[in-house]
Amino acid sequence: MAAAYDFQDIEQRWRERWERDGLAVARPDAQRKKYYVLEMLPYPSGDLHVGHAKNYTIGDAIARSMRMLGYNVLHPMGWDAFGLPAENAAIQRGIAPAEWTHSNIANMQRQLRLMGTSYDWSREIATCTPEYYRWNQWLFLRLYERGLAYKREAPVNWCPKDATVLANEQVIDGRCWRCETPVQRRNLSQWFLRITEYADRLLDGLDELDGWPERTRTMQRNWIGKSEGAQFSFAIDGAAERIEVFTTRVDTVYGVTYLALAPEHPVVSCIKGLVSPENARAIDAFAESLRSKSELERTSLMEKQGLFTGAYALHPLSGARVPIWVTNYVLAEYGTGAVMGVPAHDERDFDFARKHELPIVRVIVPTGGSLAADAPIAEAFVEDGTLVGSGAFDGMSSAEARRAIAAEFQHRGIGNATTNYRLRDWLVSRQRYWGTPIPIVYCNACGEVPVPDEELPILLPPDAPITGEGSPLARLPSFIETRCPKCGAPARRESDTMDTFFESSWYYLRYLDPQNEDAPWSREAADAWMNVDQYIGGSEHAVLHLLYSRFFYKFFHDCGWVSGHAEPFARLFHQGMLLSNGEKMSKSRGNVVGIDETAKTNGVDAMRLFLLYVTPPEDTSDWTDEGISGRVRFVNRVWRACEPLAARARSVDVRALPLCTTPEEKALVRAVHLAARSLVEETLSRRFHYNTTIARLDETINALTTAVSVAPDSPATLYAVHAVPLLLAPFAPHIADELWSRYGYERSVHLEAALAPQEAALALDEITLVVQVNGKVRARIACAPSISESEAFALAVAEPALRVYLDGKEVRKRFYVPGKLVNFVVV
Repeated sequence: MAAAYDFQDIEQRWRERWERDGLAVARPDAQRKKYYVLEMLPYPSGDLHVGHAKNYTIGDAIARSMRMLGYNVLHPMGWDAFGLPAENAAIQRGIAPAEWTHSNIANMQRQLRLMGTSYDWSREIATCTPEYYRWNQWLFLRLYERGLAYKREAPVNWCPKDATVLANEQVIDGRCWRCETPVQRRNLSQWFLRITEYADRLLDGLDELDGWPERTRTMQRNWIGKSEGAQFSFAIDGAAERIEVFTTRVDTVYGVTYLALAPEHPVVSCIKGLVSPENARAIDAFAESLRSKSELERTSLMEKQGLFTGAYALHPLSGARVPIWVTNYVLAEYGTGAVMGVPAHDERDFDFARKHELPIVRVIVPTGGSLAADAPIAEAFVEDGTLVGSGAFDGMSSAEARRAIAAEFQHRGIGNATTNYRLRDWLVSRQRYWGTPIPIVYCNACGEVPVPDEELPILLPPDAPITGEGSPLARLPSFIETRCPKCGAPARRESDTMDTFFESSWYYLRYLDPQNEDAPWSREAADAWMNVDQYIGGSEHAVLHLLYSRFFYKFFHDCGWVSGHAEPFARLFHQGMLLSNGEKMSKSRGNVVGIDETAKTNGVDAMRLFLLYVTPPEDTSDWTDEGISGRVRFVNRVWRACEPLAARARSVDVRALPLCTTPEEKALVRAVHLAARSLVEETLSRRFHYNTTIARLDETINALTTAVSVAPDSPATLYAVHAVPLLLAPFAPHIADELWSRYGYERSVHLEAALAPQEAALALDEITLVVQVNGKVRARIACAPSISESEAFALAVAEPALRVYLDGKEVRKRFYVPGKLVNFVVV
């Protein structure tokens, strides 16, 4: 009889030994193929729950499996440690951001260790340390040198009471989250990275990422938003200025009945000078009404609104006067900030024209159809067709007209065919304290001056006043006041810090060389480990983090700092969410299931098994008491089946098949190898459906439990006992190593080779063939696995139970599914 399984003592003891032995430390090994598996680094918010644990458990099961399959695995962990929550904690709790962050890191690191994860902690990084953000600044300067970092004015969310910039998530119903003051949109001088220079390469690279979910690749394609079209300009009646527009449907240009401008468009000030004072005041009032509205509200949530300015543009081909409107749905930062309105051939323009009683002019009709150009228009026709009412271009197809009209604009010197992108340059300025200081100095004589490399890092001052009002660094003379690196004259530092996506866009490279004091990483380390073979994280990062990381990596490639494939992540896996009572876990709902309490009550191995077993890993799953209890029972059944035979298990070679003398023994050994095959296939196929592997383990333990009670001395029973730790190791690492040790092994089971599935064990001596008549099951017959179609039908016809269904009947058709089913269709 096995002693009770003391999971708390056993799990703690093995975690301590793994740490002591450096089990997960990745070292150079030319004899083994490298495998770099990485979960997206977490923000140190303070406490992990089992929903977070799902992601890390999946990554750890992959890492452990690949080690046992002979790969040299790199599996690091670190902390995305800058960000706004630390400043909020400073305001609300009176605790310094650094203290709050490092306290959270310590707790979360403890929890990750508690989970039995095999991270190489010797490579741990935290992006808030000077040792890390020094290289943020260094990389910024390299981008700056190549013209990829620049400063210009851009609109921001501004709280006039707190005198600070707000992130979009801090604007609630148009008001500041702290003081509820109505938020304004203001233009401030901001730092940008010129990601648009890489738009085509980012787009083309997606075609090579066949290891990524197609949905994520589609989201990035849509975010980049490449559009082939034409850009041209309308003259303003009574002014020298012109209004530039871009369209993918220049074939509809004769259908333009209005122009829509963003109220912030620079030409609006010119227009106000052309119209009556009353109209000018109305334009200002309309613009003011939108100052607190976010981009999302204006483009997606608000009803489409507009105001006729009283001014007109001149159609570039017909010369007709076109009314100019300001609208809420056109943004100055997107495209040219102006849109041509073609109601007959655009659904949004159609709705807007109907609402404001603007003309709707059809200029495209279905090719080959009988629709008259002057027929009533009930809805927008948005497809390609044949041009009508379009002057010299009548009768052309849409495709032909797009080329011809763009050529005409180019001939007249007012436009040309061009490519446009939805992607905009990356705004990296933040008027915050807890972030990387931007390494730029402003000198009255020298202008904008980069900080020399030897003066990095520009350190965050520990005494910055964090009140939530204004930029903390801008109000600290000891930080702002400095000397110009060029001329030595008094100068002032840049007070903005970097967007936290900056440091998370290259951290995977710092893991390779975290102690390097001369460079962010060495080319030698990058050549040895890059690119990341498997990246794991939530689908909420499908665009920004992943796109920015791809941009950085292509830039690094251009600089010669990395080689090989120009993409950082070869494969990408999005884990599904873990719910509690059908809802997302949150403290406000009171449904958080903590890692600490689960480990204490049920054990870490049971928790890991539940997280991997409950559903395929990409699916949403629900934490249940019944489910975790079932995994606790499974762990205890493993212990009761294996531990009493520990002294004898090693007497049977686990690498050679045992002699099986009964069908039950053959079934047991086959169950072992079905689980082994599932482990290998799910890992190497990169599906990671370990739920099926654990289901196979359930079957193995069921068969083993019976075998132990009936034939504990059988070679097949001892073989299965010997094999169980090798099968369990990636999923329940603690009990696996405890059993392996009790079998007499000095070396950890996690350093052993995985059990190789053998066809001889998987082969069946006999299968069951289902026999149907007219689709209904009438018999089941035993036969050899290699039975042929003719043999199967002969055997079925000879089956006595089938005679009543076949005698005197005409067999019209016969169907055969090899090794599974025969079906007779009779009348």
